Amino acid sequence: MSSTGMHESADDAEYRAAVADILGVLAYGELMAFERLAYDARMAPTLDDKAALGRLATAEFEHFAALATRLSDLGIPASAAIEPFVEPLEEFHARTAPSDWAESLIKAYVGDGLMRDFYREVTRVLDAETRVVVEKALADTEHVTFLAERLRRIMAEDPRCAGRLALWARRIVGEALLQARLVATRREALVRLLAGGRGVDLSAAFDRIIQAHAGRMAAIGLAA
Repeated sequence: MSSTGMHESADDAEYRAAVADILGVLAYGELMAFERLAYDARMAPTLDDKAALGRLATAEFEHFAALATRLSDLGIPASAAIEPFVEPLEEFHARTAPSDWAESLIKAYVGDGLMRDFYREVTRVLDAETRVVVEKALADTEHVTFLAERLRRIMAEDPRCAGRLALWARRIVGEALLQARLVATRREALVRLLAGGRGVDLSAAFDRIIQAHAGRMAAIGLAA
């Protein structure tokens, strides 16, 4: 490996395998976010809320399409890149199915926030073209504003639900970290890419991710 880091070697087979993993799990996360937002809209209390979730779902699908296109440009079928992550991501969503509108909002707010923070950490090991695609997928903040505003409104109207939502958020974090660890143990090329060359200090990265999560929770008036 050169001193410039593995991410300079876009034709390297191990690098391509790791990038396929990064784009694959992110693409499937975006596709499931599209499905989840569209499905959870059924619990929205107003037509405005349903329409807002529809817009957010559309944006998530556009992110998925861009990531799938980048995989195709690299000669990697999107379905092949996604397949290893179907089981862990579906397991995460099955274990964290929301029971009401507030829980669905917390799940999107916490889960999507953790995902975006993690991928911001790993973009430094990507080649320039792939990094641009990933950063565009992570740049949309409209959903964060919407979710935070709705959650603050819900808790202002019913302060008693704050404790329940804080506990639900902790469960989301725990399940997300569990599935992330399971994925990491199975994807050796990805782990080597993140840890090698100019890779990511995973311990420091997870510290920053947890700190960012605590900040998001504080922004809606909940403890992490």
